[in-house]
Amino acid sequence: MKPLIVTSGDPSGIGPEIVLKAAARWLSGPEQSRPLLIAGDPEWFEELGKELNISTKNMNFLPVLYEKKKIHVSQVGKESGQAGFEAIRAAVTRCMLKEAAGLVTAPIHKESLALAGHPWPGHTEMLAELASPSAPPAVRMMLINPELKVVLNSVHLSLKDMIDGLNVKDLTQTILLARDACLRLGIAAPRVAVAGLNPHAGEAGLFGREDLDIIAPAVAAAQTLGVDASGPWPGDTVFMRARRGQDFDVVVAQYHDQGLIPIKYLGLDQGINITLGLPFIRTSVDHGTAFDIADKHIADPGSLLAAIALADRLASQEERPGQSMMNH
Repeated sequence: MKPLIVTSGDPSGIGPEIVLKAAARWLSGPEQSRPLLIAGDPEWFEELGKELNISTKNMNFLPVLYEKKKIHVSQVGKESGQAGFEAIRAAVTRCMLKEAAGLVTAPIHKESLALAGHPWPGHTEMLAELASPSAPPAVRMMLINPELKVVLNSVHLSLKDMIDGLNVKDLTQTILLARDACLRLGIAAPRVAVAGLNPHAGEAGLFGREDLDIIAPAVAAAQTLGVDASGPWPGDTVFMRARRGQDFDVVVAQYHDQGLIPIKYLGLDQGINITLGLPFIRTSVDHGTAFDIADKHIADPGSLLAAIALADRLASQEERPGQSMMNH
């Protein structure tokens, strides 16, 4: 059985701590048979394990060496940014070679990443380019927790740039990816709600034309392709209607905060981030590096453990004959 690769995240934050805690729980579980491969510095993890009273002897590593003397806990720095990047690059290489069942990532710090010379605004864009530098795949971010599923049509953009870039083709693709992701999560007939952009979904054009001229045509295009899609729905109520699958199974949000505010309001401990469109499975936590509690040994690994469990579930599905990857 191929392993899941779990990256260390930014070593100045809580990444290594939650990786160790989650790995220890996963590997000690009676029903957990899929191995884990931790991408990070084995010596860093060994020392941290002593502080946390967690043995690393039964853990397997994809070695990525850190400049330990230049990495300072709870501080932004190019060395920690580079360490986080190297772990991701090593993991993607293994995934592209089909030597791993999937990738699970701990959080990185965007400022540290930029100081190290890597200008990507986040994991999502970085993974797309590392997977295929000459022709990065179209990827989308999906956030799920036990109560809500959200797919973002755009991620790390200013609101102005997001509005300027909103178009029927890309939004239609987002709706299709949302439907397909739900199918792979076991929802037999996904109901996709598409959130509007403007207040009251534009109020028939009174508050802007985007909902009429772009979002509604994208919904119609998805419907012609067999998707049970509807909208645009007012953004202030659509997430409430989708909570616990009440009226909808997933919401397509137009921009980052529109989708992430309701997800994070429901709590971070069970939230999972899935990247749709990659040629390999990737899940992640839905929280950041938490510099404020780094080195306090109180970080909750719940989100990472849930991400590992979901990646294992998706990988097991992919390993069955006739199943397809998350990038459809």
